[in-house]
Amino acid sequence: MQKEYRTITEISGPLVFAEVDEPVGYDEIVEITTSDGQTRRGQVLETTSDLVAIQVFEGTSGIDRQASVQFKGETLKMDLTEDLLGRVLDGSGQPIDGGPEIEPDERQDIVGAAINPYSREYPEEFIQTGVSAIDGMNTLVRGQKLPIFSASGLPHNDLALQIARQATVPEEDEDGDGSEFAVIFGAMGITAEEANEFMDDFERTGALERSVVFMNLADDPAVERTVTPRMALTTAEYLAFEKDYHVLVILTDMTNYCEALREIGAAREEVPGRRGYPGYMYTDLAQLYERAGRIQGRDGSVTQIPILTMPGDDDTHPIPDLTGYITEGQIYIDRDLNSQGVQPPVDVLPSLSRLMDDGIGEGLTRGDHADVKDQLFAAYAEGEDLRDLVNIVGREALSERDNKYLDLADRFEEEFVQQGYETERDIDETIEIGWDLLSTLPKEELNRVDEEFIEEHYREDGPEILEASADA
Repeated sequence: MQKEYRTITEISGPLVFAEVDEPVGYDEIVEITTSDGQTRRGQVLETTSDLVAIQVFEGTSGIDRQASVQFKGETLKMDLTEDLLGRVLDGSGQPIDGGPEIEPDERQDIVGAAINPYSREYPEEFIQTGVSAIDGMNTLVRGQKLPIFSASGLPHNDLALQIARQATVPEEDEDGDGSEFAVIFGAMGITAEEANEFMDDFERTGALERSVVFMNLADDPAVERTVTPRMALTTAEYLAFEKDYHVLVILTDMTNYCEALREIGAAREEVPGRRGYPGYMYTDLAQLYERAGRIQGRDGSVTQIPILTMPGDDDTHPIPDLTGYITEGQIYIDRDLNSQGVQPPVDVLPSLSRLMDDGIGEGLTRGDHADVKDQLFAAYAEGEDLRDLVNIVGREALSERDNKYLDLADRFEEEFVQQGYETERDIDETIEIGWDLLSTLPKEELNRVDEEFIEEHYREDGPEILEASADA
């Protein structure tokens, strides 16, 4: 029989401290019953021989020293079944969509673990997001972790929804394994308005049918925010490695998650690290991000797109800084492009996908993909540099060649990056738009493209604006 304690000594923020007379396991689940009969769930955060610190998921409001504490003898587990697809859950994994109770096929510990490096399979299969700035220039591959670096007031949520709605594994890239595609969407600390926008879009587009949504709102307890991504990733691992799905996990906003860590650390009176965040934040984030990947002998995969808002637009802030160390690149949302009306406002120059080169090319996307990407990067970068020069000497002082690069930089933003949030482009269409832009340059300037591709795709009579691009 489980022992019940009435030995609460202190309540501090989201934490409850209680005396015990026997060992209690780290991460063990706790039930706290208040004097008016309400039950709260919690988790052991720290334990000694005679005292435990408990983080309470539903908040400590209403808990006093007369409340009883009962240790359940197990860690927090997620109820798992394939029927979770199409369901909406709160941040602690409880259904909030009015649907039936979850009847699990199995229950798994949410803490999980990084994939054994020996068992990892190298990520090199293309995932098509339908967004040209990502597919063409910073390609996402199965098993990768590729964060989106945004900032307050920028439309990262619109981009997240577009990716969730459009992301697919192209049929020719499935190797005949028959794996299906699923999306796990974990929202942490979002407003009720944002939650309504997410759900309206999921239901309107039908994306909910292949998705599992976890919602932790801004007025929910901060402690629950530390559980939400682990719930989402445990569900993803189950679908990927036991049901053979290719799973895309979108986590927004990791900044709110890190703020919850800081709040809990302050309540525990820990010695703070950089800017008040816990010194173990790097380890904590790595425990989440490293759960992405592929396992040898398994058809499924877990791919992560964490989204974070950089405080003060500062990419040296601890949250983006540590995230950049752990993950395999980043996609930057740019404030200047957003003010110009570019949708989505992705700045491809500081963006990076470290695994891109292994996920593109003949048999994966198109044989000319890598060459087009390299040439577009070089041409757009040169155009950007020339914009600074124009501010000093004026456009009239530039050569005809320089003016062509300036025009290409403008058209790159207007026709390649700009596509709207409702337009989906397959990889062939994205690369053809790239050729359309490169054809504005003389052939001799295309020094990063193989001759056979130039002969096959270069428009001798000048660019032909693709109809889809013009509509966008």
